Order: sequence, then structure tokens, then C-alpha cells
Amino acid sequence: MPARPELTRPDDAAIAAAMSRTLTALAALLQALGDGEHTLNLVAERTDDTFVRAQADLSIGTAPLRLAVLDEDDYCALRTLLVFALEGSTVRSAVLIATTATEPHPRACGWTVRNGWLHPMDTAELRQAVIPCPGVPTVRREVYDAPVLPQITDTDEEGPRG
Repeated sequence: MPARPELTRPDDAAIAAAMSRTLTALAALLQALGDGEHTLNLVAERTDDTFVRAQADLSIGTAPLRLAVLDEDDYCALRTLLVFALEGSTVRSAVLIATTATEPHPRACGWTVRNGWLHPMDTAELRQAVIPCPGVPTVRREVYDAPVLPQITDTDEEGPRG
């Protein structure tokens, strides 16, 4: 059986550039999701053939402006995983799913990480991603097209990996 590949630590400049993109992406994502109760799930396949998952629950309001994070540690873990997903050297692929609590069913949209940014998922792929495993109780989610998140590029950044 072959040994699991080792992760190579990205350089500090690449991490800093990815962190900047992460903050921009999260700001755009929260604005796109709008008012409501949201759960963000991020799953990444690392280059060492392991999967890593992070989840954060948020409440967003615009009148007055507010962002409430249910668990700061969960949000920090999600943000950190997104940094490494957008940086790209240690993550092979990643998907971010946002579920919004609505009646009669929660709504979900999703993005894949490509070229250092979040790109809307195809709704057919999203339907496959949110199908529960057999025998696992879950709530049915209605899927919709994820909004395109505007990418503001840093002029000091050379490309999607810094």
C-alpha cells in the first residue's frame, strides 16, 4: 500500500494572499446570502488524500446591520480551511454549501473552489452534494443557483496563488 503523500507548507506570501481573498470572499458571500439563519459547510480534499470538513452557523441581518456567529471556533476553522482551499497547494478540491433556514424547506446553494476563488456550482452537482447518505435522517433542501461572487483583486497579488 503506497504511503500517503505529505503536505508541503505554502509560503507566507501565498497564505497572506489567500487570507485576503478569503476575507473578500466571505464578505461577498454574506452579502449575497442576505438576512436569515445560514449554515456554511466546507469540505476539502487535501493533496494527502484526506478529507477535511468545517461548518459554521451564522445569523445575518441588514436592518440593523448585524452578524452573529453561533460558535467562534467553528467559524475560525471554516475560515482557516477556506484560506488553504483558496491558496490551493495543499487542497485538491473544495466545495462550500450554504443552507438558509426557510419554510417549508431550507434552501441550499453552493460554490466550488477553482483558480483561487469560489465559483457557483451547477445545480445538478449541488443536488448530488446535498443528497443525504442512506439511512441518515436529514431535512430535504431545495437547491438554487448560487450567486456569482464578485472577485476584487489585490494589485500586489500576481495570481490566484499569490
